[in-house]
Amino acid sequence: MYDEINARLQELVKKCEEPSLQEAMLYSVEAGGKRLRAMLLLGACEAVKGNYDKTALDFACALELIHNYSLIHDDLPCMDNDDLRRGKPTSHKMFGEAMAILAGDALLNRAFETMADLCDSQQNINAMRTIITASGDNGMIAGQVQDILNENKKINSSTLSNIYSKKTGKLFVVAFKAGAWLGGADEKYIAAIEHVGMRLGLAFQILDDILEVESTAEILGKSTDSDKRNKKNTYVSVHGIEVAKVDYQQISAEALTALNKLPQKTDALCDIVLSVIKRKK
Repeated sequence: MYDEINARLQELVKKCEEPSLQEAMLYSVEAGGKRLRAMLLLGACEAVKGNYDKTALDFACALELIHNYSLIHDDLPCMDNDDLRRGKPTSHKMFGEAMAILAGDALLNRAFETMADLCDSQQNINAMRTIITASGDNGMIAGQVQDILNENKKINSSTLSNIYSKKTGKLFVVAFKAGAWLGGADEKYIAAIEHVGMRLGLAFQILDDILEVESTAEILGKSTDSDKRNKKNTYVSVHGIEVAKVDYQQISAEALTALNKLPQKTDALCDIVLSVIKRKK
């Protein structure tokens, strides 16, 4: 599954006929990553249908392209101003800000083109619409806007949950929903698997915050409270490291409980979910 996703991503990006742009697009797509969202989509499709086909693979890759475009833009000086992504120089450090922005734009449009080419059935249209909505101005982008507007502000847990549910959670939820649509699931199953995605997305972000703080503390030789130096609000800065760890365990357990209640699931899907929960930085 992982190798199939990587191979197809390369094929899709290489459709770009502008060499310099293709290079920048490939740089980010090939920079690594666990392809978690893409694999969850394929796993959800397989759980319902018994297998996944090339259509599902292309939808999974489209979701991964959207995720990668968001990372390029997140790293820009006007956003998070990060120099490294997955241990490598970020796109704007390698190619300049203008090319990084354009590479992100191109990945997003390639995702839409890829899905549009497959909209020959209602279930495929449902999957595409679900992905577009989740990544748009009432989904991931809305979460990014709220994140920016609340920089250097003390926020409460409700505001943080709203940011996380949109900025991170939406793409996890849509991975499950789109995969289920492509597999031919009914509305009842869609609602059930959506709940798995909601809990898993939040668990993912909490763990990400914990790992980030602990790795920073290890490098700097400081306590985990050093996370408070960051202008960004995180689960740890809002709740503290100990509460974050307890909540992570509880929310992870809720995700697994919801997964186990699904009427249709596979060992592969369960393994992918567990890999998200138990991942390391």
